[in-house]
Amino acid sequence: MNYTTNTTEEMIALGEKIASKLTGGDIILLQGELGAGKTTMSKGIAKGLGITDEIVSPTFTLMNVYEDGKLVHIDTYRLEDENGLIEIGVEDYLGQPETITIVEWPEKIADLLADKKTIEISIVKQSDNNREITITPDIF
Repeated sequence: MNYTTNTTEEMIALGEKIASKLTGGDIILLQGELGAGKTTMSKGIAKGLGITDEIVSPTFTLMNVYEDGKLVHIDTYRLEDENGLIEIGVEDYLGQPETITIVEWPEKIADLLADKKTIEISIVKQSDNNREITITPDIF
């Protein structure tokens, strides 16, 4: 399904709506260029899950864990291969029934995701605030 957002608030609201359709074990694959809004979408999903912690990009830490594993946010942009994530325990969270996982730049860890239930969200920046978002499969 395709969606358009024109403000940060609309992107966060869409993330909240997506969160309402998620169940434990779901893995969100966030795709988009730098600055497309992947972390903003992650903030909306977290808000929709009732997480009140500040959501920040895990670009330098690789993985942020919120509320004892209720939400795990992974950013593989700087990752050379999946071994870096394995070393910090990513397999303890991926696909676990109590955890929603968000992965930015998921193509770098395709092998770890191969047999997992995933939802792909592609974000394309059209202009300063306008984003085209495609969700596959359609969860609504």
